[in-house]
This record gives sequence, C-alpha cells and structure tokens, in this order.
Amino acid sequence: MTITGHAAARNGREAREEVRRKLLGAWQLVSYTARSTEGEVIHPLGTTPYGLIVYTAEGYMSAQLGRGDRSPMRSARLEDAAADELTQAAAGYLAYGGPFEVVDPVTVEHHVTTSLFPNWIGRSQVRKVRFEGALLKLSVAAPTRLWGAERTAELTWSRLA
Repeated sequence: MTITGHAAARNGREAREEVRRKLLGAWQLVSYTARSTEGEVIHPLGTTPYGLIVYTAEGYMSAQLGRGDRSPMRSARLEDAAADELTQAAAGYLAYGGPFEVVDPVTVEHHVTTSLFPNWIGRSQVRKVRFEGALLKLSVAAPTRLWGAERTAELTWSRLA
C-alpha cells in the first residue's frame, strides 16, 4: 500500500470512529416519517411517536419505538391481557437490538439479535446516518417497500442529557 493509501485508510477509520463516538449515548425519538417515491408523506407511528435508541461504548444498540396514541390495556398485568389487546399493542410498537457497526461515515449497521419482529433476528438493519446540530437522523439507504408503497423512512432523534 502506498503512503497515500495508508493515509486514506487512516482517514476512513478516523471518520468512522468520529461517527461512532457521536452515536454513543441515549437518544429520544422526535419524529418518524416515510415518503413515497411520489412524494406522499406518512407517519408510520402516528404524529406523536415516542422512542428511545441507545448506543453503548461496548458496541451494542437497542431501539424501542411506539405510537403515542396506544391505548392502555384493561388488565394491569401483561400476562392477563386479552389476545386482541396484545395484538393491538404490538402493532403500534417496534423493538430490536444487538451489536452495531459504523460501516462508513454515513452508514451504520444494526446486527439484530433480539426483536419484537422475529424475522429481523439474524439480519442487519442498515441505516444512513446524518447529524444536524443536536439531532441524529437515521434513514433507510434506498426506497424500499414500506406500508404498501416504495418509500424512504427517516427517524429524527434528539440526544438525552
């Protein structure tokens, strides 16, 4: 490898490490939107979603997202809840976690080892990363089939103190 090649590789590692350092900590969901290729914008978890994503120094992440308008269940205990209530609650909630890797200065991969949606386990969720001031923006890399149309999704997060 040439001196230029070594310098480029070092700069790439440093850029990835800077993104990794910026990701570390806890972030609160501000918004979740999905835009169709025709320009239609939807809010998959409603207009008042809530959520938390955490990135640890040990290389793990966990994300929990929910609809802000989810109804409480009639039962105070989860194991006593009716099947239809559990179904409704799960339909408005997303949770997954596992190791994460900053692939390049604009891409993070979440290697899913646990998820409310079992089909994600053993797979990676690839997200584009962008920082805008105090905000973290995570989005899908390219339009994909989401909620009945080709869409790009973007989640905006604010760092928790």
